[in-house]
Amino acid sequence: MNNRTDTLKQIDMIIEQFTDALGRLDEGARDVIADIANILIEAFEQGRSVYICGNGGSAADAQHIAAEMVGRFQRDGRKALPCVAMTTDTSIITAVGNDFGFEDVFARQVEALGKPGDVLWVLSTSGKSPNIVKAANIAHERGMKIVAMTGGDGGRLSNLADVCFIAPADRTYLIQQIHQLAYHIICELVDKHFASNV
Repeated sequence: MNNRTDTLKQIDMIIEQFTDALGRLDEGARDVIADIANILIEAFEQGRSVYICGNGGSAADAQHIAAEMVGRFQRDGRKALPCVAMTTDTSIITAVGNDFGFEDVFARQVEALGKPGDVLWVLSTSGKSPNIVKAANIAHERGMKIVAMTGGDGGRLSNLADVCFIAPADRTYLIQQIHQLAYHIICELVDKHFASNV
């Protein structure tokens, strides 16, 4: 094979990936994305905080989202929004993991920080991660709103969340790609709302 043939095959694969991810966002998914954005907007308008958690790639996504909210997504001139990724404090994560167990690394943070009206945004490609499910249960007990992003059949989180975006896929990487597209749209909606209200 020559380089030209290899390049064309790569381009075909890239187009297939884009088409596959975009084609999975039907009207119902779009409504859920709007619902999540509105929950966040309402919480921020009321002076509440948003806490985000996930494992592995979803932990990186949690940090990415928090950076967009505290910093900015695209627009200058809006206030910083109180959003915390609970995946970043290695001292808390390792202390709780050592003293209580990995299942408690997010639940203890929700217990310490979460207040009624705050939002817990959880990301789990399976919807079944024990430490994420436990954090959601604690958030529910504390009167927090729960937003979930999952895949497959939604797992246990689909029944715990006030709103659950279920990426219509079973492969982890594709679920994460769809999550990234969805949360960038959510960030755009939140960004636009607060920038227009400056």
